Amino acid sequence: QCRSWLITCRGVAKKVRNAHCSNRQISEVGAEACRECPNCKHIIDNSDVAIQWPGLPAGVKFDPSDLELLEHLEQKIGVGGSKPHMFIDEFIPTVENDAGICYSHPENLPGTNKDGSSAHFFHSISNAYGCGQRKRRRISNSDRTTSDEHVRWHKTGKSKPVYDNGVMKGWKKILVLYKGSQTGGKPDKTDWVMHQYHLGVEENEKVGEFVVSKIFYQLKTRPVDKSEAEMANEESTAFTASICPKTPMTKIPPCRPKNSPCETEQNDPVQ
Repeated sequence: QCRSWLITCRGVAKKVRNAHCSNRQISEVGAEACRECPNCKHIIDNSDVAIQWPGLPAGVKFDPSDLELLEHLEQKIGVGGSKPHMFIDEFIPTVENDAGICYSHPENLPGTNKDGSSAHFFHSISNAYGCGQRKRRRISNSDRTTSDEHVRWHKTGKSKPVYDNGVMKGWKKILVLYKGSQTGGKPDKTDWVMHQYHLGVEENEKVGEFVVSKIFYQLKTRPVDKSEAEMANEESTAFTASICPKTPMTKIPPCRPKNSPCETEQNDPVQ
C-alpha cells in the first residue's frame, strides 16, 4: 500500500541546500518524518519509509546572484518593513562573534566543503582594534587568542558596486584567506575565497553593520597538455576553414602604358 510522504518546508530547504551531495536520497529526515494529527493528536510516523523518498535532481542548488543576496540582507535587517523568508536561516545562517567569520577557520563553519560549493552567512562587522577604522579580519580562536597559523582574510582588487535597475544597492568585496609562512616570510595564499556584500552607497561598511558573505573553496583547474592544446587548435582551424572558405585572389592585370595599342584603339572615334 502506498504511504504518504511527510516533509516540512524546512525539510525541503535542507535537501535543496545539500543537493550537491552524491547521495540524493532524502534519508535523514528526523523530525520532518513525523507529524501530529490536528484532530486526534496521533503521531504519524513515516521514518520507516524515508529511504524510499525521492531525492532532488542533479543541479538543484541555492545560488543567488549578487543582487538577490543584497535583497536577502535587506529583509534580514528589515529595510522598509520587509521581513526575511520563513526559512532563510536554512540557507543563510547567522553566525555570532563567538563562532563568527573571524573567530573560526572556514573549514569549521557550518555547511562549508572543499568541493567548490558555496556557503552563505549573515554576520556583523567589528573593528580590529579599539581605535581606528581597520576591520577585524584575522582569525582567532573562541578564547580570543590568536591562532598559531596566523590566518587572515585579505581584500583583493577593488570593491564593486551592485546596481538594481541603475540604482546603487550596495557593494561587493572579494577576500582571500592567507596563512602565515612557516619560514616567517610572505604569507601563503590559500584556496578559500569570500565574497562580502553590504548595503548603502558608502564603499566601506560600518562597525556593527550586518553583511552577507559567500564562502567557497576554489578548485584548481587541470592544466591543459601541450599536445591537447595543439590538437584543439588544429580542429578549430579546420572547422573555421570548412565554414568560412577563402575566396581565391584574382590576378590583377598589369597597368598598361599610355599610347598602348589597346588604349589607342579604345580612344579612336568610331568611323
